[in-house]
Amino acid sequence: MIESVDLRRLQVLRLVHRHGTVTAAADVLHLTPSAVSHQLRQLARETGVALLEPDGRRVRLTPAGRALVAHADALHAGWERAR
Repeated sequence: MIESVDLRRLQVLRLVHRHGTVTAAADVLHLTPSAVSHQLRQLARETGVALLEPDGRRVRLTPAGRALVAHADALHAGWERAR
C-alpha cells in the first residue's frame, strides 16, 4: 500500500519518460543525472515497484512506470486547470 508519493518525483518520472534519458531530464530540471537517479530510486521505494528498465543508453518505463506516468499526467493536467 502506498502511503504517500512526492509529486516532484512524479514530475521527474514524467520528464524521464518524455525525454528518454536521465541526463536529458536532468538538463531540463537543472539537476545532475545523479540527483535525478536518486529521485527515481526514492519514487520506486515509495511505490514499491520497479519503474524503469535499461534500454541501451536510454531507459524505458516498466508497465507500472507507464501506469504511474498516466496518473501523474492526469494530476498535472488537473493542477494546471486549477491554477
